Amino acid sequence: MNSLPKCPQCSSEYTYEDREVFVCPECAHEWPKVAASAAEEVRVVRDAVGNILQDGDSVTVIKDLKVKGSSTVVKVGTKVKSIRLVDGDHDIDCKIDGIGAMGLKSEFVKKA
Repeated sequence: MNSLPKCPQCSSEYTYEDREVFVCPECAHEWPKVAASAAEEVRVVRDAVGNILQDGDSVTVIKDLKVKGSSTVVKVGTKVKSIRLVDGDHDIDCKIDGIGAMGLKSEFVKKA
C-alpha cells in the first residue's frame, strides 16, 4: 500500500513526497529522498599548497594574520601543532603559543 517511509522524527505513517524530499504533515519534518552518499560526507581540507590536512597535523602560517578583537598578530612562520579540522567558516581549530585557542582558515597555512 504505502511504500513511503515513516517520519524519522515522530514515526508518522502519513508522509508524502514533495520534489526531492519527504515531508511529514504532523511534525513538519523534511528529509531528502536520496540519502547523502558516503563520498559527499567526507570533506577534504587542503592547505594553501594543496596538501591534504588531517587531525593532529602540524602547520605553518604563511601570512601575517590579525587576531580579531585584539592588537596581536600571528606572524608568518608560526608553527601550529596538533590541529583539529572542523566544519564552518574556519577549517582549523588550534592553540597558538602566546595567543591561545584560535580558528584558522586552511588557505593561510601549509603543512609542516
